[in-house]
Amino acid sequence: MSKVAVVYWSGTGNTEAMANAVAEGARGKGAEVSVFQASEFSADLVSGFDSIAFGCPAMGAEVLEESEFEPMFQAVESLISGKKVALFGSFGWGDGQWMRDWEERCMSSGIALAADSVITNDAPDDAAISDCKSLGLALA
Repeated sequence: MSKVAVVYWSGTGNTEAMANAVAEGARGKGAEVSVFQASEFSADLVSGFDSIAFGCPAMGAEVLEESEFEPMFQAVESLISGKKVALFGSFGWGDGQWMRDWEERCMSSGIALAADSVITNDAPDDAAISDCKSLGLALA
């Protein structure tokens, strides 16, 4: 059985709803899933998982959340290559540039993404929830 971590930061609940859908998808394929807020996840936990989904909304000028998520991601970034990794998040403005930047950052760090990233404008609709469940299936 694969072990999947779903790690997220959410300010309004939109990215949290996406995280729960990712977890549901992975559980549906039989994976053992642990869900963490960004402040609860650390480099010490990385080795305990086969796959990790990271979720963060766009903040400010389309960047990752800077006080909790960015420091956590920076701390684990060098440890996650070779694992199945996927990204998701929501945005309220712009066109998703933060996700394209995040994907490029991962590729530059040698992190191969296991599935297409999932983004949604504001609250996730039924299609976005379905995409998040599929992302979870891809990680399981």
